Amino acid sequence: MNMHNPPHPGETLLELYIKPLGLNITETAEALGVTRRTLSELVNGHRSVSTEMAERLAVAFGGEAIIWLNQQVIYDMWVQKKKRKELGVRQLYKKAS
Repeated sequence: MNMHNPPHPGETLLELYIKPLGLNITETAEALGVTRRTLSELVNGHRSVSTEMAERLAVAFGGEAIIWLNQQVIYDMWVQKKKRKELGVRQLYKKAS
């Protein structure tokens, strides 16, 4: 999936769940069983969604953990694609036209 500037999963969490439910970071962190710092780093885009965090989010807010993980991968690949030229990789194979 090619997206232009996809949101970080933490932004999605904040804007679609935490704010609309009238929650704050401290109480959400407590409900998730993580520290306030961990959750704050996530919603501010300074931490990635791990498999464990994805499961915590799925339990707390419903849905499936894979949705959170997919969103993280899409975001990470978008960031990485912007740095593709910096990799210094030489193409070895070209598809026939």
